[in-house]
Amino acid sequence: MAQSKAKFEDMRVKSDDQLQADLAELKREAFNLRFQAATNQLERPARIREVRRDIARIKTLQTERSSAAKA
Repeated sequence: MAQSKAKFEDMRVKSDDQLQADLAELKREAFNLRFQAATNQLERPARIREVRRDIARIKTLQTERSSAAKA
């Protein structure tokens, strides 16, 4: 729990462009992990969950920032 909170705080200091780049990279990794899982070549199944949660963290930050910009 504390580790995920620290990761979220690290993401919070990144710029919008950096977050967008990280999101694209994580989506690419998620695709590759799904492909590996389908072909039974996945080494760390827990990594799928980690990537999905990181994607959700970034999207949450982007939503917060866009809501703050509108207000």
